[in-house]
Amino acid sequence: MQVTAWSDLQAFLAIARAGQLARAAHVLGLDATTMGRRLRRLEARLGASLFEQTREGQVLTEAGERLLAQVEGMAASAAGIAESAGSAGDLAGSLRISVPEGFGSWFLSRHVAAFAAAHPRLTLDLVANSGLLSLSKREADIAVSLSRPRAGPVIARKLSDYALRLYASPVYFARAGAVERAADLTRGHDLVGYIPDLLYDPGLDYLGEIHPGLEVRMRSSSINAQQRLLAAGAGIGVLPCFIGDADQALVPVLPERRILRTFWLVTHKDTHQLARVRAGKDWLAAAVQREREILLAHQ
Repeated sequence: MQVTAWSDLQAFLAIARAGQLARAAHVLGLDATTMGRRLRRLEARLGASLFEQTREGQVLTEAGERLLAQVEGMAASAAGIAESAGSAGDLAGSLRISVPEGFGSWFLSRHVAAFAAAHPRLTLDLVANSGLLSLSKREADIAVSLSRPRAGPVIARKLSDYALRLYASPVYFARAGAVERAADLTRGHDLVGYIPDLLYDPGLDYLGEIHPGLEVRMRSSSINAQQRLLAAGAGIGVLPCFIGDADQALVPVLPERRILRTFWLVTHKDTHQLARVRAGKDWLAAAVQREREILLAHQ
């Protein structure tokens, strides 16, 4: 009877999660040739093809789907055993957290050093970009999302509300004139915002809540790029208040027009009780609780 090596199963799991052999090899710190050899050895032992090769990468076959369910359970058990061997203050391994770009770079980044100091053996991956990694595909351990997930093997709870409002630079007002009411925005003012067909969450479509019929002239999929445009005097746009209020080059426009949105804390059902995941959730909740006034921008 042949015994399947755990390293071969780890290679299979990495390819299934990454969707590409080369990307999976990079995650495990191996070369693509070694990954391919491990996959072929595993398929030979099981007597089945586990992936179909497509132009986009590797896609699981039916046999691969069945094996994935088993191997993910094994991986979760192995992680739990490793974590139970140490204390909560001695976490090791890696923790990947996927967060919205603005939240990660303007709010959460200043709390990272304290978390890292508390867990010196834990590697933290803070993925802060436009769009979130998938918990269902195990691309991340924790996600902070702008909408509550409607489906999938995940657990979600409200992290915090946050406020947004219009901002612009005094340089812009010197050129284009003041804005005293929302209707003024339709009269010769340049608006900065998201690219409509590239919105990764419907909650980012909020200009209509300021005034109907507003059209964005300068658009970007990046909230940080929008902030830079506003600070440079390019126009008027909506920013989370924890970004706009922190930038001394910007001033609020129509400050009474405050928009509210919600951050959601999301974890996978199979891994939400792991010590490192619990530590990450507690850290995020504590950071938000300490600075809720900044998120909500109370006057």
